[in-house]
Amino acid sequence: MFMTLTDWIVIGVIVLIVGGALGYIVWAKKKGQKCIGCPDSKTCGGSCGSCSCGCHENAEKNEET
Repeated sequence: MFMTLTDWIVIGVIVLIVGGALGYIVWAKKKGQKCIGCPDSKTCGGSCGSCSCGCHENAEKNEET
């Protein structure tokens, strides 16, 4: 049971997609974004509480525990 060239190409594409996603997450976290993908990510977790993704409420819950 040998892997064909097509199998290697599919595996390579999947590795590139996953690697790119992980790289983007690391890059965004280093820039200080609290909620990656949220349009309000630069203000999430702050005192304004206007985040549309709800991370502000999640941050408050984490602080209580």
